[in-house]
Amino acid sequence: MNNELKKYIESVPAVADAAALRETFWLNEKKRPEKNWNITEVCPEQIKDASDRLKRFAPYLKTVFPELEKTDGIIESELREIGHMKEFLNLEYHAGIEGKLMLKMDSDLPVSGSVKARGGIYEVLKHAEDLALEAGMLKEDDDYSILAGKEFQEFFGKHTVQVGSTGNLGMSIGIMSAKLGFHVIVHMSADAKQWKKDLLRSRGVEVIEYQDDYCAAVEQGRKNSEKDPMSYFVDDENSQNLFMGYSVAGERLKAQLEEQKIPVDADHPLFIYIPCGIGGAPGGVTYGVKQAFGDHVHCFFTEPTHACCMMLGMATGLHDGVSVRDFGIDGRTDADGLAVGRPSAFVGKVVEPLVSGIATISDNKLYDLMRGLLKEEEIFIEPSSCAAFAALIRPEDMKTYIEREGLADKMENATHIAWATGGGMVPQETREAYLKMGL
Repeated sequence: MNNELKKYIESVPAVADAAALRETFWLNEKKRPEKNWNITEVCPEQIKDASDRLKRFAPYLKTVFPELEKTDGIIESELREIGHMKEFLNLEYHAGIEGKLMLKMDSDLPVSGSVKARGGIYEVLKHAEDLALEAGMLKEDDDYSILAGKEFQEFFGKHTVQVGSTGNLGMSIGIMSAKLGFHVIVHMSADAKQWKKDLLRSRGVEVIEYQDDYCAAVEQGRKNSEKDPMSYFVDDENSQNLFMGYSVAGERLKAQLEEQKIPVDADHPLFIYIPCGIGGAPGGVTYGVKQAFGDHVHCFFTEPTHACCMMLGMATGLHDGVSVRDFGIDGRTDADGLAVGRPSAFVGKVVEPLVSGIATISDNKLYDLMRGLLKEEEIFIEPSSCAAFAALIRPEDMKTYIEREGLADKMENATHIAWATGGGMVPQETREAYLKMGL
């Protein structure tokens, strides 16, 4: 380890904890009020553009995915109160949670069963639309259900879509691209679960496996794609399209809270906790909810102790200039969706004025929380998703933040949302194996 990195260990307690593989909590001193955000990389108009595009595609999605009939082609998840889980966390972890605890069930999003159904599917749809418009086969005011026709399948079949993934992004890109007719190649890292590879292959997706980590799979996928002029690479490290697909969640969540008559204002703060790998999904969701609720929402990322890349990137200010391995951290975690060693620079810079803090959690606790949620609420989510509870079970750190923000007397009116990022498609035998882990 070089001297510059040692300097961070000496000066930033959360970095010292991370390097020692201790669970920790980092508060973001660069968080700013809405009037001082000064974000130049993306703009709110892009959220509307993404939202409108998803509406244009709704007739097509409803045609090819029967499970979307009931939502008229919109891919969205339930927001459910989990009062028994709140009691479990308060009893078992002395969490001291006041107000409502809710679960945003992206774990059960239709089509691909994870938060990646938001960004991944959106980026593939945008690419398909761009190609079809350019070829003169489609107009924006057409009924997009025509995309299910044979001529479009044949047209898209001449094109390839590639992506590097630890699992869930590959699932959403693979399932959607194959459905449209694209040739799809998913480059999967050593962390990816076998059942995810098997499911993709069963949908006609070509899966290339690597013995190396996530960053290596992404790099190889990018190189592969660059060699083929008919290939499109979904770049999880830098993609604005993925980011915007996730950001649409903000306006959708606002509508759900209004429907459930749950206020969000100066006296009713909203707290959102979302697991983080490379940063695309939590970053996009955070950008979207901050646009929807401004200073009344407080967003926390959560990461496994062995793959806390975003915390290290943001706490040092080095972003993608630092990897967990630089600090002697191995990057190995059962939270496969979060097993990323180097964060996205694009995301880290966008969320720098937005995110409130980052908490880390050990794998063993993920399994305990998974069992707790299943027992208390009869809801299964995968281990990666359970990282969403990491900040909530650190009451002293949360208290520091709450007092700093002047919210102590508002907490009984607060709404806490744990964002469940995946798990709906996990096969039964894998679920049963998970439930025995960490005992």
